[in-house]
Amino acid sequence: MNHNNTPAAVVLAIGIALAGYLVGNALVESRTSERRVSVRGLSEREVPANLVLWPIVFSITSNDLVDLQRQADVGVMKVRAFLGDAFPAEQISVSPPRVQDREAQGMSGDGRQRDRYMAEVVVTVRTDQIDAARKAIERSGELVKQGVAVIRSYEYSTQYLYTDLERVKPEMIAEATKDARRAAEQFAQDSGSKVGAIRTAQQGLFSIEDRDQFSPQLKKIRVVTTVDYYLE
Repeated sequence: MNHNNTPAAVVLAIGIALAGYLVGNALVESRTSERRVSVRGLSEREVPANLVLWPIVFSITSNDLVDLQRQADVGVMKVRAFLGDAFPAEQISVSPPRVQDREAQGMSGDGRQRDRYMAEVVVTVRTDQIDAARKAIERSGELVKQGVAVIRSYEYSTQYLYTDLERVKPEMIAEATKDARRAAEQFAQDSGSKVGAIRTAQQGLFSIEDRDQFSPQLKKIRVVTTVDYYLE
């Protein structure tokens, strides 16, 4: 063996060993960084609606457009009288009559006697007085007794809304994040680990739905957050 090559061989061996250590250490660190858990946190809240849109729709018929408009005006007058002083004037709006010409649409050729024109009139109440609106809706049958042909349909359904989401959003996000943390800590406990820092966090969309089909005036707000934690 050539003794002149001995120092070089030693240096080479040390270099290989050091390189192996560094690569091994890097693999350990990489695997450690991959130890993480993804959890979801939920926050739900029930709130009363703070806005109601109540369309009061009635129909009228006539063979004369002038008379049709007269009937529309009379109907609107009766609706306003029914609403009384329960709602401020700015919360009540009236849409122009939506007129249908039955003759022009070929709907008068079935042999039955019909007025040529039919119209629908919409009086909309937009108010934050939920209780007053619900009481008035319960009494709306009185309009029929006064000769107002009120229409009930899906197109003109009453809507209860909640418009103050920004007020509860920060608290609900905090609740959802805490719920996610609890789930992560439970997972870590079961796996013999500890929860570390947050790797990524994603806030889900807020949803607002009726609490149930029989209580549209009560809303359920829901948000889900997804959080990735490092495990130590």
